[in-house]
Amino acid sequence: MPPDRSSPPSEPTSVIRPIERHVVLVAPDVHWNTGNIGRTCLGAGAFLHLIRPLGFSLEDRHLKRAGLDYWSKVKLAVWEDIDTFLEKMQPRPEEICLFSKTASQAFWNMPARARLYLIFGSETRGLPDDLRSRFPDGLYHIPISRSIRSLNLSTAVGIVLYESLRQKPPEHEWPPDH
Repeated sequence: MPPDRSSPPSEPTSVIRPIERHVVLVAPDVHWNTGNIGRTCLGAGAFLHLIRPLGFSLEDRHLKRAGLDYWSKVKLAVWEDIDTFLEKMQPRPEEICLFSKTASQAFWNMPARARLYLIFGSETRGLPDDLRSRFPDGLYHIPISRSIRSLNLSTAVGIVLYESLRQKPPEHEWPPDH
């Protein structure tokens, strides 16, 4: 069972800011994962940032097929490298959450902040060591058994993104079935 969500550090209650989520993929390799993640980001109201090098072209028909007709609506930014991204976006260290299967903290312990940057490595290489060492307090894992090497990247992003939104879930805009 996940730990109590009241335990992560949060912003003072006098500060009311809209929820802002940024999904960051560092050197993603697989076009259909990125397309699925773009669709998930759009559904959750999150931004998607891609850090080069990319293992595919953004014009790839498979990428667009995975994102369906939603791809053009994704709030997308492509960055030449992680340093340029960090310099321009200026996330505070406590807003950065990096995900790796070897991290010691479970993702349930992410901070409850209005703005978070959820950073994932490539499907084949994971997060670069230098990035992990720059933010050692911001490393989290999704618990998995030793039966598998890892979760699919788009599955991991979906799990983490929606968990991070539990403090103030996005509005569900579809009418109920009655």
